[in-house]
Amino acid sequence: MTSYLIAGAGGMLGQDLQRALAGRDVTAVTRADLDVTDLDAARVAVADHSVVINASAYTKVDDAETHEDEAYAVNAIGAQNLAIAARENAARLVQVSTDYVFDGSATSPYAETTELNPISAYGRTKAEGERLALAEHPSGTYIVRTAWLYGAGGPNFAKTMIRLAASHDTVSVVTDQLGQPTWTADLARQIVELLDSDAPAGVYHATNSGEATWFEFTKEIFLVAGLDPERVKPTTSADFVRPAPRPDYSVLGHDAWSRVGISPMRNWRAALSAAQSAGVLDA
Repeated sequence: MTSYLIAGAGGMLGQDLQRALAGRDVTAVTRADLDVTDLDAARVAVADHSVVINASAYTKVDDAETHEDEAYAVNAIGAQNLAIAARENAARLVQVSTDYVFDGSATSPYAETTELNPISAYGRTKAEGERLALAEHPSGTYIVRTAWLYGAGGPNFAKTMIRLAASHDTVSVVTDQLGQPTWTADLARQIVELLDSDAPAGVYHATNSGEATWFEFTKEIFLVAGLDPERVKPTTSADFVRPAPRPDYSVLGHDAWSRVGISPMRNWRAALSAAQSAGVLDA
């Protein structure tokens, strides 16, 4: 019987992975349960598991600019440690990664084979996590890149917009960053389908299909929540300067799925509607 270890089980994705794997042999460990930066601890946690899903990450993008060593320890060394432990146990590893490994200068969806070129500390540490995991366990590592996540299990952009709507007449949202809003429940199900298939190890882009700016995403959030989308006003990134640079273009291509006979994830608008019906956007 396949046994699963979920690292980072307390986060949005980790919680949805537990739901997607309900009824199976799952060990769910949070950051408090497992320090992925400790190789010995990783070895103990991975022992007797046949699949490891690493949803653990240092995700404070702006803080990483001044705490890159801390981000590197979790995002790079942590990934390496789990890959070593997975290899030693003949287990498969899913390393969850990000659009931030790219520089955002593209004008068409990033292929899974595109050379990495991160522009932020967070992106650099996640890119190194990919490299180290693949170097340690090339035959058993699945790199699953995703982006613009929202879900029931934690703070996120969609919930923030709903909360702001309760206290502001209007909200201003940038129109010059393009990406793919992605529901963590859909991502979790896609990861499980990948593991249930005979798909080879490698790189897969797991985002909801289609594309949107943050402005368009917010208008759709208001619409499905029964709010007036005209309350969402356009602005640019120049009005929201933050320590870490964000990719202007974060649309990921999904060609790898068709090559292994798995359908890409559904359109982001359909996913958002379903998430609203499930109560995910409740602030």
